[in-house]
Order: sequence, then structure tokens, then C-alpha cells
Amino acid sequence: MTAKFNPNLVGMDRQELEQLALRHGQPVYRGRQIYTALYARGARRLDEITELPRSFREALAERHLLTYPQVKGRIASRDGSVRYLLELQDGAAIETVFMPERHRATLCLSSQVGCAVNCRFCFTALLGLERNLTAGEIVGQALGVIAHERLRQEFRLNVVLMGMGEPLLNLAQVMKAVRLLADPEGTGIPLRRITVSTAGIAPKILEFGRQPVRPKLAISLNASTDEQRTALMPINRKYPLRQLLAACRAYPLRPRERLTFEYVMMEGVNDSDDDAARVGELLAGLRAKVNLIPYNGGPGLAYRPPSLSRVLAFQQILTRRNIPAFIRISRGQDIMAACGQLSLARAGQEAERDSGATFPGRASLAESQ
Repeated sequence: MTAKFNPNLVGMDRQELEQLALRHGQPVYRGRQIYTALYARGARRLDEITELPRSFREALAERHLLTYPQVKGRIASRDGSVRYLLELQDGAAIETVFMPERHRATLCLSSQVGCAVNCRFCFTALLGLERNLTAGEIVGQALGVIAHERLRQEFRLNVVLMGMGEPLLNLAQVMKAVRLLADPEGTGIPLRRITVSTAGIAPKILEFGRQPVRPKLAISLNASTDEQRTALMPINRKYPLRQLLAACRAYPLRPRERLTFEYVMMEGVNDSDDDAARVGELLAGLRAKVNLIPYNGGPGLAYRPPSLSRVLAFQQILTRRNIPAFIRISRGQDIMAACGQLSLARAGQEAERDSGATFPGRASLAESQ
């Protein structure tokens, strides 16, 4: 039987918090004070919101929660990336990755517990899908890591929804989370520094394009033919390349905006010169760029990354066709935190073997879920 919890304040937008204040007999500006405390200041407890009357804080505490995903494990890569294991209120677990650089950082957030898309080269697919995340659980990942890493508000932060799950299959909650993260009066991360990635849910791409507040979009291509893509990404049976590219061509790009196509390169699978030429044909006339990502391997899946010379040759073919192509070497590979590597079942094993970090092992994860 599913446990019942009081509603969480984290994930409520300004209007919802204003209505909440009115229901408690408080003036509407009290809701705005809660909003600022949560999303601009990162308040962790109700008693930290001292601008609220004590009686109001006590009434809120009786009927509502102020809670974030709990850090249950943290393991650092040699390149500085950090893989977080987070436990949700119902005991489910997700992963978030923090990738710092000198003056900025990138947060890779999850949008679902597991994933239903079942890409054959992705470790998250091995988990299957448990459920969608709420907007509060998505925003809570960001706010929790910001607090844990002690990032100052002026720190330049990029957010990518490229972690566990298919964001466009949880579009309403993802977009609510994006609005909270992007609001200048809230967390204040500019939309140009937020990216949502999809495996290619064609109808949802068009719906995403109609959103009034919209971040950037990245599309996982990973193949040059339908046969090849279906073998790697079964979702291609439902939304084949022709339908996917039609949605991309109908996508309402803003001035100076490009679609990003992610292309995970696997040795002997999708990395030939012919593949590059076909990708060039598929994307001809689109305002787009391509990120070439050598495959991030691990135990249990047989794919391998191509040589650097093969990646460079692929890049040159696209460049000659006037398609900007960039080589992206994923960070966090040594801790299974790179693109496509997130897998809760391996989190504890990797942490225990490599660094003695505080990830729970497989048994305790199973118990928590």
C-alpha cells in the first residue's frame, strides 16, 4: 500500500504558495515570502523562514512538509565530477551528477525513477521504469546539490535533464521544474543554461516547442538509418527517423538557437564514414549542431568506443557538410557517472570497490525501495 504524505512545499510555484497563504488566513505576500525562501535562499526548514509569523510556521508544519531528496551516497571522480545517490520520500532512489569546472558547473538531473525507453546501450534502461518524478523532486535535486556543494548564488550553473528517465514522458512536471529553476526571483538559472534531452518522442517535441517558457532541446540521434536506430533505440519503431526529423523541422527555433543532436559513437556499429554521410543528409537544412560522444562502457554491455581517429574522421565529414560537430568526452566515467552509465544497482559496488564512499550496496537499496 502506498504511503500517504503531507504535501511538500518544495515544488509549489508562486501562485500555489500565495493560495496556500490565503487558505491559512494570511496575506498573499506571505506566499511570496515562502517562494523566495525556498528557491532563492534554499531554506531547508520552516523555522529558517523567520519572516513568517511563528503561528503560520507551526500551522504549515502540521499540514505540509519541507523536504528534499536525501543524499545517501556521494562518490567523486578523478576529474572532479561527483555522483550523488539520492533517496526520495517514498524510499525510491535516483542519481544526480555534479560536474564542476573553474568558474562554473553543470548539474545533470533525473526526471524519472528508472526509464522506460530501453535504449540498448544505456545502463539506466536495465532498471526499467518505476515512476515519474514530481517537480519538487526534480527541483529538489538541484537545490540539494547546490546546498551540499555550498555553491554561492552568483555561481554560474548549467542544468541538463539528461540523467535517469525520458524527460518528455514527464513533460508537465519537467516544465514546472524548469520554470521554478529559471525564475529570476527564484533559483535564477537562465533558460539558455538549461537543456532538456529526449530520445526522440516526436509528438512531445512539438508540444515542448509550444511551451511559453522553454529551455534548450537536445535529441539523441545515435544512428543513421531506421534499421540501425531501432536496434539501438526501440522507441524508433514508434517514432522512426522520418517522423522524428519532421518534428525537428517543424520545431520553432528562436533567433540564434540551434537544435542539438547527441550521437553516441559505438565501434563498428554506427561510426563509419557512410554513417557520417547519412547523418549529414538527415540533418541537411536544419539549424543544428551535433555532439559526438564516444561510448561510455561498463560491465554488462558489449559496445565499445571507437578510436579517436575514427571520431575525428566522422567529425570532418559532418564539418564538410556545414554541420557543426563537436567531440564531447564524458566526465565521470571512472565512477559510472557519464552519459548513459547511471545504474543504481552498480552504485554501491563501484563506490565500495573504488573509494569506500558512502553509497549503500544492492541489498540496502532493494530494502529502501
